[in-house]
Amino acid sequence: MCRFVAYLGPVVTLEELLVAPPHSLVHQSWAPERQVSGVVNADGFGVGWYDRRRRPEPAVHRATKPVWADRSFASFSGVVASHAVLAVARGATAPAPVEESGTQPFSSGPWLFAHNGSVDGFREGVASRLRRRLSPERESAILGASDSEVLFALALHAMDSGASPEGAVASVVATVAEESGGRVNLALTDGDRVAATRAGDSLFALSDEQRTIVASEPFDEDPHWCEVPEGSLVTGTAGHVGIRPMEAA
Repeated sequence: MCRFVAYLGPVVTLEELLVAPPHSLVHQSWAPERQVSGVVNADGFGVGWYDRRRRPEPAVHRATKPVWADRSFASFSGVVASHAVLAVARGATAPAPVEESGTQPFSSGPWLFAHNGSVDGFREGVASRLRRRLSPERESAILGASDSEVLFALALHAMDSGASPEGAVASVVATVAEESGGRVNLALTDGDRVAATRAGDSLFALSDEQRTIVASEPFDEDPHWCEVPEGSLVTGTAGHVGIRPMEAA
């Protein structure tokens, strides 16, 4: 499985957000506390961040090595800062290959996307059925072999058809449930807002006057963390978060 952190708020360095906390994403990559499946997340690491002064699209760093062995990330995490970040420590679902095309977060235009979980039966025909739901443009843009990238394409396809970000991720969860089932915790952000689902694994949210964070598990002892109920949809902007049942989306 995977662990992810989505952040919106005052500018922070990647080191402050992902390395320094006592139970940081780096720590979770080898010692997660809430993970439903798997014991480590050592099959890659990725982080995306935004700099609106330069462009609307995010920058993305992805590597197939575990984050604790990623010397490039260690070299720049203390000097790269952003108001919006989505980072993922990957635990690949066998037999998915460990390669950069399968490393999250995925990006398209202004969007960053993460998936924690797996689609049941993906290698036994479900992948083809999910791909048939896509427009030719979205289907042809899939580069790798992971279920997560197909789910991102489904979310983009839903937004192409007029869905809101929260409606898009909720529709992806419903589609997977209709086809085969699985664990489908998702996070989708454009740097201004975030939409996330809890469907099969742990999810927590924190929001105070300035920040909103959605994460697979808390990374510190801040009392504002709250557990997101199973079957919920999370929507947020910096300083505000809403949680409601997914069927109400």
